[in-house]
Amino acid sequence: MPGPIEKEITELLEAAFKPILLNVINDSAQHHGHSGDDGSGESHFTIVIESGAFSGKSRLQRQRMVNAALGDIPGQRVHAMSIQALAPDDHK
Repeated sequence: MPGPIEKEITELLEAAFKPILLNVINDSAQHHGHSGDDGSGESHFTIVIESGAFSGKSRLQRQRMVNAALGDIPGQRVHAMSIQALAPDDHK
């Protein structure tokens, strides 16, 4: 069952990008006891998102768009986040 931060990430990304595909994966258990593990069970995430909003954008621009949509979550409320942001035309 998703925790509150995972739910918030999902809601924010759905609202900002109307994604074709969105997977928010909580990797926190793999980092238990490591640096950045705050004990919340929501310290590390992988995000895979595909949206037309990313068409024509560089990898860095896409990362910045996702981070901007998430506000204070990356780096403040979540220790680490891996982002794979895809555009539909990336599959061609």
